[in-house]
Amino acid sequence: MPPRLSESTDVFTRLPEQILAQDRSARVIAVQMNEVWQVALANQPKNPAVRQLLGELMSAASLLSANLKFNGSLMLQLQGNGAIKLMVVECRQDLSMRATVKLNDMDIPDDANLQSLLNPDGQGRFSVILNPPRDTPGSQPYQGIVPLQAGGVSQALEDYMRQSEQLETHLWLAASQDRIAGVLLQRMPADGGRDQTPAHERDASFEHAKALCQTIETPELLAQTSETLMHRLFWQTPIVGLESLEITWRCGCDRTRVANMLRGLGQQEVDAILEEQGNIEVTCEFCGTPYRFDAVDATALFTSASAPSSNQLQ
Repeated sequence: MPPRLSESTDVFTRLPEQILAQDRSARVIAVQMNEVWQVALANQPKNPAVRQLLGELMSAASLLSANLKFNGSLMLQLQGNGAIKLMVVECRQDLSMRATVKLNDMDIPDDANLQSLLNPDGQGRFSVILNPPRDTPGSQPYQGIVPLQAGGVSQALEDYMRQSEQLETHLWLAASQDRIAGVLLQRMPADGGRDQTPAHERDASFEHAKALCQTIETPELLAQTSETLMHRLFWQTPIVGLESLEITWRCGCDRTRVANMLRGLGQQEVDAILEEQGNIEVTCEFCGTPYRFDAVDATALFTSASAPSSNQLQ
């Protein structure tokens, strides 16, 4: 059985405001990201349709990860033969995130949707990947395939959760140039013999929570803070507040790693690149962050104390 996506911030954003219906029938999580979103956008394609899809995917990944009982990382991955060659968002257990986008060389309409960007020939793939910690012997990643007959990220993931026998889950996602936001609503399982609430009352409570969430409109989702939105929706509903967390942006790349990689190439090869190009530019293959070393920087690589070398960025 795969790990279950059930139960359990901008460069620091407070996440997810999390609440639980007092009768334990529903969990609701809301997130809004500003600074993390701006960092994510800095080195990614600027097309509005691609930006919209990336924002929705990042919001969804943060919400699912905040709701995930899994000591590892969650990846949402799109691969296709349309304008999008590859889009990956990774959210780790501590809610640190990174993302990347690779495009095919073609024109992209500003109003392109998930199907046209990813799946024009029916060969696109949307995957949910759960990666265990690297230091867990014998553990293997789990990969689930998200059906793509739906129009957008939220509907596709809702279909996936339903077809993979998970708890009923609903997502509301939004993205703009300035921020991204989302809300997740999930039906909670009955708590065995300890749950004294009749089933019909729990069902009614969940349907009430869903009806409240269905009043959310995109402008409000983007404009209101998570705290304000949750108060607006549930101020008359008995709830239990859960711990708020933080989302951060963290890719494995940094200038020190790049410097160590260049040291690993050796001074002769670094000098040859400098002679040919005038400087050395290295771009992280994952997040797209560029690192530039001029002749002075390159000389310092081999005159300062050597750090352990590595020829990979992870």
